[in-house]
Amino acid sequence: MRDKSMSILLVEDDEVDIMNVMRAFKKINLTNPLYIARDGVEALALLRRQSGPDGMGRPGIILLDINMPRMNGIEFLRAIRQDPEHKILPVIVLTTSDEECDVIAAYQLNVAGYIIKPVSFEQFVEAMAALDHYWTLSEMP
Repeated sequence: MRDKSMSILLVEDDEVDIMNVMRAFKKINLTNPLYIARDGVEALALLRRQSGPDGMGRPGIILLDINMPRMNGIEFLRAIRQDPEHKILPVIVLTTSDEECDVIAAYQLNVAGYIIKPVSFEQFVEAMAALDHYWTLSEMP
């Protein structure tokens, strides 16, 4: 994610988790533009208006929670995978859900990874650093 122009879309409804992501990014010196949507409906709206003066551009990666109001993570994945413009966007699930049905559903919808949110902040920072390292080495479409 070291391409500084590549934006990151975080789809998360929990303020503490949003702050943890922001703090972890700061700790590992990840300065990519971060956009936040608090549920799948808001995330779809952001994606659909990605150009223009306030647009985020096409995000390089989406970090997605599963358990959210209005439109949960699985419903959001179904929606973007049916959209020709967004179906290949890389999505990493970042959630507290360790339910097997959620893991299977996410991978069936072609997520790039499924990470259970670590309990401690230090472990969370390590997970974000590993994710950053992985995406730094990955080829992006």
